[in-house]
Amino acid sequence: MDSTSASGAFADRYDAGRHLAGALQNYAGTNAVVVGLARGGVEVAAAVAAELRLPLRALVVRKVGAPRNPELAVGAVSETGVQWIDARLKKPTGASDRYLEEAVAAEGAEAKRQHLKYATDETRESVRGRVAILVDDGIATGATALVAVRSARDLGASRVVLATPVASAQAASALAKYADQVIVLVTPEPFQAVGLHYRQFAQLDDEAVIRRLRASSAGTSVANPIVERIVRSEIQIPAGSVTLPALLSVPPEAVGMVIFAHGSGSGRLSPRNGAVARVLDEAGLATLLADLLTEEEAGDRHKVFDIRLLAERLLACVSYVGQNRSTAHLPRGLFGASTGAGATLVAATNQSADIRAVVSRGGRPDLAADALEEVRAPTLLLVGSVDTGVIALNRHAFDRLHCEKRLELIPGATHLFEEPGTLDEVARRARDWFLHFVPV
Repeated sequence: MDSTSASGAFADRYDAGRHLAGALQNYAGTNAVVVGLARGGVEVAAAVAAELRLPLRALVVRKVGAPRNPELAVGAVSETGVQWIDARLKKPTGASDRYLEEAVAAEGAEAKRQHLKYATDETRESVRGRVAILVDDGIATGATALVAVRSARDLGASRVVLATPVASAQAASALAKYADQVIVLVTPEPFQAVGLHYRQFAQLDDEAVIRRLRASSAGTSVANPIVERIVRSEIQIPAGSVTLPALLSVPPEAVGMVIFAHGSGSGRLSPRNGAVARVLDEAGLATLLADLLTEEEAGDRHKVFDIRLLAERLLACVSYVGQNRSTAHLPRGLFGASTGAGATLVAATNQSADIRAVVSRGGRPDLAADALEEVRAPTLLLVGSVDTGVIALNRHAFDRLHCEKRLELIPGATHLFEEPGTLDEVARRARDWFLHFVPV
């Protein structure tokens, strides 16, 4: 069983799927097929399929509940007719043979109804001879997951990988005997309920599953549902004698706030920082992108490299979000690029700012100079593996940091991260760093 730890709740199923995809990167672009367990697992699987560039399919597996406690699974049955009953639970739950026979028949009929509605015949052929990555939104007892694994084998999968954001340690260990690989991000002890690990865990209907499957088969993606509820606004932030135009985005039930510090004359409209901000927003992190310099100042090379000035402007932004009604309660992190990275580290030493984490993208953390040794916020330095000059500067700065820290090279990336997939990788690593350290 493969297991990695994660901190904090997932924003929703799609967000959890993006995290899960990070643990499945070795399957990206292969002949594998992602199979979501309908209904909830399809939403998680959609994100996995999109991240790994793999086809998405659905498999219907229905839980067979206990007589007086339908939420407790005593077994399961799939659309293909595979069924399993946990004999150990029959007596304790009062599940008679007649009850189980009727329950299996009823749930089996419902599984076939859903199968026909989703038009999942293509699942059966697309799995044959391929790696089947079975994805569910969580595993409690393991009954449905076990039936799903057996169904995938019956359908001719060459290898079965079971992946889920959260599971009980007991179930995950037991399932490792049946699947070729089990990947779980969170195994809480004691295990209570899957839904507790999601900030949004609404029940999905058949139509939601169908939309996901159709979008995938058409080669398109359906946006994370959280995107439609993000509140975006253009604001003005007072900073001494100037006013800074900014873009504020606040997702529903945000768990943190990330303020961007641009560099080299760039500003709130930076396409690269904007792309990173969108990934953070979808993960439940509010973002603020502000012009730290006026138009006139941006043309002044001395101002562009005035780290103290940039840090002061950045702290003005921190002060603003600390007073704004929609963001005042949110713990904060800083994201810096180029010269902005130096400014974030200087600003992070301001104790009243209460900065929880810092991420630098292709930055110049060395420009923070002596302030580096005062930084206490966990700091992640991301640099392109081909950006040799900046790598050396980052390593020098890294050695001077005394906080929790990490320096990571993005394979194949140059200074501007223009190579395919490299900026996406930056966004994913930044998102995971902030979600680990920023939320309380």
